[in-house]
Amino acid sequence: MATFNFELVSPERVLFSGQVDAVILPASDGEMTVLAGHAPMMTTLKTGFLIITDTPGNGRRVLVRGGFADVNPNGLTVLAERALPAEELTQEILDREILQAEMQYDATNDPAAKHAAESAVAQLREAKAALNF
Repeated sequence: MATFNFELVSPERVLFSGQVDAVILPASDGEMTVLAGHAPMMTTLKTGFLIITDTPGNGRRVLVRGGFADVNPNGLTVLAERALPAEELTQEILDREILQAEMQYDATNDPAAKHAAESAVAQLREAKAALNF
């Protein structure tokens, strides 16, 4: 399978940089898979798991909370607002993320912001359930 360059960056650190077979993104318009040769595009990300496949049968999951993905001829770059590898997640971290999203919901009267916060809460609760916390 053809590979391409992928970089995942959060404000705190570079979480991944290297060649990959595929990346599944939690795009705002729905989940999408990026493979080598993908058409150039840019999309926003919602809260959910980004899955990195750098060897066949091996998917690494990273919980992202917002950000942007840029597919270009050089590969894929994801600039995440928040990103936490699944192996670093704990029940306490997820509970804190849910509380922050709930506070964002309560702090705004803007319908779009309320919808985004409500979606984030739902995605974080799904992540918590998927990780059996």
